[in-house]
Amino acid sequence: MTMLDATQLDDANTEPEVDNYLTYTRGFLSWALTLDHKRIGVMYLVSVLGSFLVGGIFALLVRTELLTPGPTIPGVDANLYNQFFTLHGAIMVFLVIIPSIPAALGNFVLPIMLGAKDVAFPRLNLCSYYLWIIGAICAVVSLTVGGFDTGWTFYTPYSTTTSAGGVIPVVTGVFILGFSSIFTGMNFVVTIHKLRPPGMTWFRMPLLLWALYATALIQVLATPVLAITLLMLIVERVFMIGLFDPAMGGDPVLFQHFFWFYSHPAVYIMILPAMGIISEIISVHSHRHIFGYRFIAFSSVAIAIFSFLVWGHHMFTSGQSPLMNVVFSLITFSVAIPSAIKIFNWMATLYRGSISINTPMLYGLGFIFLFTIGGLTGLHLGTLNTDIHLHDTYFVVAHFHYVMMGSALIAMVGGLHHWWPKMFGRMYNERHGIIGFILVFVGFNVTFFTQFMLGSHGMPRRYYDYPSEFQIYHVISTIGSYIMAAGFFWTLYLLVQSLFSGKIAPANPWGGRSLEWQCSSPPPHDNFKTTPSVGDCYDFSVVRWSEEEGGYVVDRDDQAASKPDH
Repeated sequence: MTMLDATQLDDANTEPEVDNYLTYTRGFLSWALTLDHKRIGVMYLVSVLGSFLVGGIFALLVRTELLTPGPTIPGVDANLYNQFFTLHGAIMVFLVIIPSIPAALGNFVLPIMLGAKDVAFPRLNLCSYYLWIIGAICAVVSLTVGGFDTGWTFYTPYSTTTSAGGVIPVVTGVFILGFSSIFTGMNFVVTIHKLRPPGMTWFRMPLLLWALYATALIQVLATPVLAITLLMLIVERVFMIGLFDPAMGGDPVLFQHFFWFYSHPAVYIMILPAMGIISEIISVHSHRHIFGYRFIAFSSVAIAIFSFLVWGHHMFTSGQSPLMNVVFSLITFSVAIPSAIKIFNWMATLYRGSISINTPMLYGLGFIFLFTIGGLTGLHLGTLNTDIHLHDTYFVVAHFHYVMMGSALIAMVGGLHHWWPKMFGRMYNERHGIIGFILVFVGFNVTFFTQFMLGSHGMPRRYYDYPSEFQIYHVISTIGSYIMAAGFFWTLYLLVQSLFSGKIAPANPWGGRSLEWQCSSPPPHDNFKTTPSVGDCYDFSVVRWSEEEGGYVVDRDDQAASKPDH
């Protein structure tokens, strides 16, 4: 055998170099059947962003229709308008905000942050994604069989008596989405309990993991209640059994109790992971140790516990007993305490920090501002006297969006900018990212702060028509929605463009200390080529800039010294 033949044989027997999870295997089936948590997270991300686009289009249709009293969009009557805002609400809640952080960013980041190779049950993880797809398909099917106009809450008895033929398919879809949420939560709980590497104690975990853990507990414990409730709704609609319809001896208030027993904890399924993201963004981009680590960690668990005790504040006007109204009002006020602890600790972390005014940090600061407004206005709705006036007005719409969109979704977009270099190995244009934030932030406040004024003046929500004296507020709100939409489209273009023309990202572009910044960008298939060294994830004194790496590195000597003995 010649030397050339031997060289060719060696090359043939040598496995191709595998550098990251994106290039580990190729082809459609390698993604469709993957068990890699990172790929599943990316598929969730693409699906959620697609749903966000659809839900956002329905929102713009609603705002455009409300530009003028009476008909505005040709061919859109009151019934079609009802379907628009129902589709907007259902898509944004069940297909976007609830899965956006836990299922998309959480799936990608949690195992790497923890120092694990994957989640505890990879096959269950893939199954949860396809259950999400099936649920989304059911929502699409509902549009082909007459649509649905019940609002995203599916309140009875209207949902059991309406002639809209899409009620059962969409309710079935939400029922299936519930199982997807439960599977994701179970996976995260077991992963955090069983797959922590040596040295990763509970109080060495990044605060995002505490938030995802608390969220997972809510997903597992609260979601079955919604599933049973929706199953009862289907049974009543199909078999005419009087469970909720008063005409058949049912109790519609019972449906509200069941629905909000899940749906108020669901608010924290949306907001708790967002708070975890903000803890990471604030500490990393201010290059300062998080203030009050244990207080923030325990406040996440406290919020998860309190979330099960406050559902009744949605029903102050439903006829429940005055005593229960007082009890639920007091417990509602108590929820503000752990949230206020987080706000205080974030502000204390920023104090005397070396703050980098970049895109992720701007979204983090925007979150604090918007969540504070959303939380404080929630106190108005938790107070019995003021809630009587503000209930079912645009004040509720504004409060809800400040908490859900202005907080949860803003944090999700901020987290996406924060981990984008890690996920795809490319840097985005920082200046363009700041422009996108400004458009989103300004547009959001113009849209929804105006609705606080609408609600305080008595404008009811969900109305197709309205008196002319409210028009100026609706015009301003609609203009704000267009600005906000422009910001989101700009951000999408910016991130997609970075995949093709962005600079190669270093392993640690921000100076982070947690474990995901110790692996390459994008991460390897197994996350870490060597066992990661666990230290204080908020000790930035051991992080330094390296010209050779083109990013930050962790001083190995200091890192080893901070690692506990095992």
